[in-house]
Amino acid sequence: MTTTITLAAFAVAVVAGARSTWSPCGLSMLASITPLAEQGRGHRYRSTAAWFVLGAVAGGASLGVCMATLAAGVGALGASATTLAVLGCAAALVAAAADARVAGFRLPVHHRQVNERWLDQFRPWVYGAGFGWQIGAGLVTYIKAAAVYLMIVLAVLTGDPALALVVGATFGFVRGLAVLLGRRITSPATLAAFHRRFAELGLVVLAIVVAVEVAAATILALLLSPWAGLAVIVLVLVAAAVIASAARSRRALRL
Repeated sequence: MTTTITLAAFAVAVVAGARSTWSPCGLSMLASITPLAEQGRGHRYRSTAAWFVLGAVAGGASLGVCMATLAAGVGALGASATTLAVLGCAAALVAAAADARVAGFRLPVHHRQVNERWLDQFRPWVYGAGFGWQIGAGLVTYIKAAAVYLMIVLAVLTGDPALALVVGATFGFVRGLAVLLGRRITSPATLAAFHRRFAELGLVVLAIVVAVEVAAATILALLLSPWAGLAVIVLVLVAAAVIASAARSRRALRL
Protein backbone atom coordinates (compact mmCIF):
# COMPACT_ATOMS: atom_id res chain seq x y z
CA MET A 1 0.00 0.00 0.00
CA THR A 2 2.78 2.43 0.91
CA THR A 3 4.42 1.84 -2.47
CA THR A 4 1.19 2.69 -4.29
CA ILE A 5 0.68 5.86 -2.26
CA THR A 6 4.31 6.84 -2.89
CA LEU A 7 3.97 6.39 -6.65
CA ALA A 8 0.72 8.34 -6.60
CA ALA A 9 2.38 11.14 -4.61
CA PHE A 10 5.18 11.48 -7.16
CA ALA A 11 2.78 11.35 -10.12
CA VAL A 12 0.59 14.04 -8.57
CA ALA A 13 3.67 16.14 -7.72
CA VAL A 14 4.68 16.16 -11.38
CA VAL A 15 1.25 17.10 -12.77
CA ALA A 16 0.59 19.59 -9.97
CA GLY A 17 3.89 21.30 -10.69
CA ALA A 18 3.11 21.41 -14.40
CA ARG A 19 -0.45 22.70 -13.98
CA SER A 20 0.67 25.38 -11.53
CA THR A 21 2.55 27.08 -14.36
CA TRP A 22 -0.82 28.33 -15.61
CA SER A 23 -1.25 30.40 -12.42
CA PRO A 24 -0.84 34.20 -12.61
CA CYS A 25 2.63 33.80 -11.06
CA GLY A 26 3.59 31.21 -13.65
CA LEU A 27 2.36 33.36 -16.51
CA SER A 28 4.16 36.37 -15.08
CA MET A 29 7.38 34.36 -14.82
CA LEU A 30 7.07 33.23 -18.45
CA ALA A 31 6.75 36.86 -19.50
CA SER A 32 9.40 38.41 -17.25
CA ILE A 33 12.21 35.82 -17.21
CA THR A 34 12.94 35.28 -20.89
CA PRO A 35 15.91 35.99 -23.15
CA LEU A 36 14.02 39.04 -24.43
CA ALA A 37 13.27 40.47 -20.98
CA GLU A 38 16.67 39.67 -19.47
CA GLN A 39 18.49 41.22 -22.40
CA GLY A 40 16.43 44.38 -21.91
CA ARG A 41 17.59 44.49 -18.28
CA GLY A 42 21.19 43.87 -19.27
CA HIS A 43 21.27 40.39 -17.70
CA ARG A 44 21.91 36.85 -18.94
CA TYR A 45 18.85 34.66 -19.26
CA ARG A 46 20.71 31.39 -18.64
CA SER A 47 22.10 32.61 -15.34
CA THR A 48 18.77 33.96 -14.10
CA ALA A 49 16.95 30.79 -15.20
CA ALA A 50 19.50 28.62 -13.37
CA TRP A 51 18.95 30.59 -10.18
CA PHE A 52 15.20 30.29 -10.65
CA VAL A 53 15.38 26.49 -10.93
CA LEU A 54 17.65 26.24 -7.89
CA GLY A 55 15.31 28.50 -5.91
CA ALA A 56 12.29 26.43 -6.95
CA VAL A 57 13.94 23.19 -5.82
CA ALA A 58 14.79 24.85 -2.49
CA GLY A 59 11.19 26.03 -2.20
CA GLY A 60 9.88 22.55 -2.92
CA ALA A 61 12.30 21.12 -0.37
CA SER A 62 11.04 23.66 2.18
CA LEU A 63 7.52 22.40 1.62
CA GLY A 64 8.96 18.90 1.75
CA VAL A 65 10.36 19.52 5.23
CA CYS A 66 6.88 20.41 6.46
CA MET A 67 5.43 17.32 4.79
CA ALA A 68 8.24 15.18 6.21
CA THR A 69 7.40 16.34 9.73
CA LEU A 70 3.77 15.34 9.28
CA ALA A 71 4.78 12.08 7.60
CA ALA A 72 6.90 11.21 10.62
CA GLY A 73 3.80 11.66 12.76
CA VAL A 74 1.77 9.37 10.51
CA GLY A 75 4.52 6.78 10.61
CA ALA A 76 4.63 6.94 14.39
CA LEU A 77 0.86 6.40 14.59
CA GLY A 78 1.18 3.14 12.67
CA ALA A 79 -2.06 3.60 10.74
CA SER A 80 -3.36 0.51 8.97
CA ALA A 81 -3.08 0.08 5.21
CA THR A 82 -6.86 0.26 4.93
CA THR A 83 -6.97 3.61 6.71
CA LEU A 84 -4.22 5.02 4.51
CA ALA A 85 -5.96 3.83 1.34
CA VAL A 86 -9.32 5.28 2.40
CA LEU A 87 -7.78 8.66 3.24
CA GLY A 88 -5.75 8.75 0.02
CA CYS A 89 -8.72 7.74 -2.12
CA ALA A 90 -11.00 10.31 -0.50
CA ALA A 91 -8.41 13.07 -0.92
CA ALA A 92 -7.91 12.18 -4.58
CA LEU A 93 -11.65 12.28 -5.26
CA VAL A 94 -12.02 15.66 -3.56
CA ALA A 95 -9.06 17.07 -5.51
CA ALA A 96 -10.41 15.71 -8.80
CA ALA A 97 -13.84 17.21 -8.11
CA ALA A 98 -12.26 20.56 -7.28
CA ASP A 99 -10.00 20.66 -10.33
CA ALA A 100 -12.84 19.53 -12.62
CA ARG A 101 -15.17 22.09 -10.97
CA VAL A 102 -17.90 19.47 -10.50
CA ALA A 103 -21.11 21.39 -9.74
CA GLY A 104 -18.96 24.47 -9.20
CA PHE A 105 -17.07 22.89 -6.30
CA ARG A 106 -13.59 24.21 -5.53
CA LEU A 107 -11.18 24.21 -2.62
CA PRO A 108 -10.12 27.47 -0.90
CA VAL A 109 -7.05 29.19 -2.36
CA HIS A 110 -5.25 32.47 -1.80
CA HIS A 111 -4.32 34.93 -4.54
CA ARG A 112 -0.80 36.12 -3.89
CA GLN A 113 1.70 36.90 -6.63
CA VAL A 114 5.41 37.48 -6.43
CA ASN A 115 6.50 41.11 -6.19
CA GLU A 116 7.48 42.08 -9.74
CA ARG A 117 9.21 45.22 -8.47
CA TRP A 118 12.08 42.91 -7.49
CA LEU A 119 12.98 42.82 -11.19
CA ASP A 120 14.06 46.46 -11.03
CA GLN A 121 15.35 46.53 -7.45
CA PHE A 122 17.58 43.46 -7.14
CA ARG A 123 20.29 41.53 -8.93
CA PRO A 124 19.29 38.60 -11.19
CA TRP A 125 20.33 35.92 -8.72
CA VAL A 126 18.14 37.53 -6.03
CA TYR A 127 14.93 37.78 -8.02
CA GLY A 128 15.67 34.54 -9.87
CA ALA A 129 16.20 32.48 -6.72
CA GLY A 130 13.60 34.47 -4.76
CA PHE A 131 10.84 34.03 -7.31
CA GLY A 132 11.84 30.40 -7.74
CA TRP A 133 11.62 29.68 -4.01
CA GLN A 134 8.19 31.27 -3.69
CA ILE A 135 6.81 29.41 -6.68
CA GLY A 136 8.47 26.11 -5.72
CA ALA A 137 7.09 26.26 -2.17
CA GLY A 138 3.64 25.63 -3.63
CA LEU A 139 1.51 27.28 -0.95
CA VAL A 140 3.22 30.69 -0.83
CA THR A 141 1.80 32.06 -4.08
CA TYR A 142 -1.41 31.58 -6.08
CA ILE A 143 -2.58 27.95 -5.85
CA LYS A 144 -3.81 26.93 -9.30
CA ALA A 145 -4.61 23.25 -8.75
CA ALA A 146 -6.16 21.22 -5.95
CA ALA A 147 -3.57 18.65 -6.95
CA VAL A 148 -1.10 20.61 -4.80
CA TYR A 149 -3.18 19.78 -1.74
CA LEU A 150 -3.48 16.16 -2.84
CA MET A 151 0.29 15.90 -3.25
CA ILE A 152 0.73 17.06 0.35
CA VAL A 153 -1.81 14.56 1.66
CA LEU A 154 -0.31 11.63 -0.23
CA ALA A 155 3.24 12.55 0.76
CA VAL A 156 2.20 12.68 4.41
CA LEU A 157 0.34 9.36 4.13
CA THR A 158 3.53 7.60 3.04
CA GLY A 159 4.64 7.89 6.64
CA ASP A 160 8.20 8.23 5.37
CA PRO A 161 9.85 11.63 6.03
CA ALA A 162 12.59 11.09 3.43
CA LEU A 163 10.07 10.25 0.71
CA ALA A 164 7.92 13.24 1.65
CA LEU A 165 10.95 15.52 1.36
CA VAL A 166 11.79 14.16 -2.10
CA VAL A 167 8.19 14.56 -3.24
CA GLY A 168 8.34 18.24 -2.28
CA ALA A 169 11.66 18.75 -4.04
CA THR A 170 10.27 17.01 -7.14
CA PHE A 171 7.32 19.38 -7.21
CA GLY A 172 9.66 22.35 -6.90
CA PHE A 173 11.94 21.01 -9.64
CA VAL A 174 9.02 20.64 -12.07
CA ARG A 175 7.83 24.15 -11.26
CA GLY A 176 11.34 25.49 -11.74
CA LEU A 177 11.83 23.82 -15.11
CA ALA A 178 8.86 25.77 -16.44
CA VAL A 179 11.13 28.80 -16.82
CA LEU A 180 12.89 26.97 -19.65
CA LEU A 181 9.70 27.00 -21.72
CA GLY A 182 10.47 30.62 -22.56
CA ARG A 183 14.05 30.02 -23.65
CA ARG A 184 13.24 30.87 -27.29
CA ILE A 185 11.34 34.08 -26.60
CA THR A 186 13.66 36.61 -28.18
CA SER A 187 11.21 39.12 -29.66
CA PRO A 188 7.75 40.59 -28.92
CA ALA A 189 6.32 38.47 -31.75
CA THR A 190 7.64 35.19 -30.33
CA LEU A 191 6.42 36.25 -26.86
CA ALA A 192 2.87 36.79 -28.12
CA ALA A 193 2.89 33.57 -30.16
CA PHE A 194 4.19 31.57 -27.20
CA HIS A 195 1.50 32.79 -24.83
CA ARG A 196 -1.24 32.05 -27.37
CA ARG A 197 -0.05 28.44 -27.68
CA PHE A 198 0.45 28.21 -23.94
CA ALA A 199 -3.12 29.34 -23.22
CA GLU A 200 -4.47 26.76 -25.65
CA LEU A 201 -2.66 23.96 -23.80
CA GLY A 202 -4.14 24.91 -20.43
CA LEU A 203 -7.25 22.75 -20.69
CA VAL A 204 -5.24 19.80 -21.99
CA VAL A 205 -2.94 19.90 -18.98
CA LEU A 206 -5.92 20.32 -16.65
CA ALA A 207 -7.51 17.20 -18.15
CA ILE A 208 -4.28 15.28 -17.52
CA VAL A 209 -4.22 16.46 -13.90
CA VAL A 210 -7.80 15.31 -13.29
CA ALA A 211 -7.07 11.99 -15.01
CA VAL A 212 -4.10 11.37 -12.70
CA GLU A 213 -6.21 12.25 -9.65
CA VAL A 214 -8.99 9.92 -10.77
CA ALA A 215 -6.50 7.16 -11.51
CA ALA A 216 -4.99 7.52 -8.03
CA ALA A 217 -8.43 7.32 -6.41
CA THR A 218 -9.43 4.30 -8.49
CA ILE A 219 -6.24 2.35 -7.84
CA LEU A 220 -6.38 2.98 -4.11
CA ALA A 221 -10.05 1.98 -4.05
CA LEU A 222 -9.31 -1.23 -5.95
CA LEU A 223 -6.68 -2.10 -3.38
CA LEU A 224 -9.43 -1.93 -0.76
CA SER A 225 -11.82 -4.15 -2.69
CA PRO A 226 -13.23 -4.61 -6.23
CA TRP A 227 -16.53 -3.16 -4.99
CA ALA A 228 -14.83 -0.02 -3.71
CA GLY A 229 -13.11 0.36 -7.06
CA LEU A 230 -16.43 -0.07 -8.87
CA ALA A 231 -18.05 2.53 -6.62
CA VAL A 232 -15.33 5.05 -7.46
CA ILE A 233 -15.68 4.37 -11.18
CA VAL A 234 -19.46 4.89 -11.00
CA LEU A 235 -18.96 8.08 -9.00
CA VAL A 236 -16.51 9.39 -11.60
CA LEU A 237 -18.93 8.59 -14.43
CA VAL A 238 -21.72 10.43 -12.64
CA ALA A 239 -19.46 13.44 -12.12
CA ALA A 240 -18.48 13.37 -15.79
CA ALA A 241 -22.16 13.37 -16.73
CA VAL A 242 -22.79 16.37 -14.48
CA ILE A 243 -19.89 18.25 -16.07
CA ALA A 244 -21.11 17.40 -19.59
CA SER A 245 -24.64 18.52 -18.73
CA ALA A 246 -23.38 21.81 -17.32
CA ALA A 247 -21.28 22.38 -20.45
CA ARG A 248 -24.32 21.78 -22.69
CA SER A 249 -26.36 24.21 -20.61
CA ARG A 250 -23.71 26.91 -20.96
CA ARG A 251 -23.57 26.40 -24.72
CA ALA A 252 -27.36 26.61 -24.93
CA LEU A 253 -27.39 29.88 -22.98
CA ARG A 254 -24.77 31.38 -25.29
CA LEU A 255 -26.94 30.48 -28.28
